[in-house]
Order: sequence, then C-alpha cells, then structure tokens
Amino acid sequence: MRTDIPADRHGSFARAVKSLVVPRPIAWISSRSSAGVDNLAPHSFFTVASSTPTIVQFVSVGEKDSLRNIRQTGEFVVNFASAELFEQINATGTDYPPEVSEFDAVGLTREPSLTVGAPRVAESPAAIECRLHAEPMPIGDCFLVFGAVTHVAVDEAAVDGRGPLVQALQPIARLGRDEWGELGRIRSIRRVPYREAAPEADLP
Repeated sequence: MRTDIPADRHGSFARAVKSLVVPRPIAWISSRSSAGVDNLAPHSFFTVASSTPTIVQFVSVGEKDSLRNIRQTGEFVVNFASAELFEQINATGTDYPPEVSEFDAVGLTREPSLTVGAPRVAESPAAIECRLHAEPMPIGDCFLVFGAVTHVAVDEAAVDGRGPLVQALQPIARLGRDEWGELGRIRSIRRVPYREAAPEADLP
C-alpha cells in the first residue's frame, strides 16, 4: 500500500518532493552587490550542468539577494558547505535585508577570490569561482542560474594528486523538513563496460 500525498492549496508538491529528492548538495553562494555589500546564502537546488566547459547550476527559489547581485555583477562563488560549518550555513539562510552582509551578521571571514570580485568564505575548505554563463532562466516561481567555473581552490589538507578528498571535506546536505545529513558510509564500485557485461556480443 502507498499513501497518496495531495498538492497544497497552491497546487504544489514541493514539500513532499524535497523530502524525496535527497540528499541535496548545498551551494553556499557568496556574491557582491553593485553597492559593494557582500551577500552569503545557502541554495540546496545545486548541481553540475556541463563538464566541458565546466558549468555549475543552482536555483534561486524566488528573487533573492544572491540572484539580484549576480545579475548586477555577473559573478559569484560557490563555497563548499562542510559539516563543521553547519550552524553558520543555516544562519546565512536568514532573510537579512539587502544592506546587511551575512559575513558580518554570522561572523565569517572574507577571503579574496582570484578571478571574481565576490569574496570566498575563508572558513570553507573549498571554493568554486564563477561568472554568469547566461541570463538566469525563470522556471515557475524560481530562477535557474548557470555559472561558468573560472577557478577552483581547495584546502591543501583536503586534496591529493587525483583531486579533492570527500572524506576530508565532510560535506553536509539538505534533506526534507528541517533535516540535514552528513557523510555516511562510502562505497566504491567500478562502472562495468558493455564488453564485459555482455561478452557474447559481437563487437568490432
């Protein structure tokens, strides 16, 4: 048996869907307004859009400071959301007015970026610097934002010769309701080529 979950009075299934599309990585977006105010906010609709060129994407639910700043300057930084910064990440989700910087309100340190004007979060173990790839795309009550990656910086303790180490980075993710998740058991498995999966196949 299954339980049918109805839409809310606005016709939205978002509350249920956000509890099912889990875990969701967090784009901890830092941006700077044209007036020079640094904004910092978590966005949990976030992923990679393209490999080459490398483009990331996140969704602004509504027209928020992050979106307005990115439209004004064409730049932003995705700061890595690590478990040890859990409370600060959540605190930057408060709806501070545009003239208030979350860096100052929450007590986080600005670090200069290499390729964009928006600052990085010094306490975060990694940062992805981006330039706006295209005009943000309106979808329903949201806006899809694409960022072309211009630089990646990772704490030297969380990287080896092959790249970033997820166990050292300790990502945190959004779940449903007010729930968040940390890194659990990690499993590795090799992708099986078709030639091995179907050795009887007549391949050239």
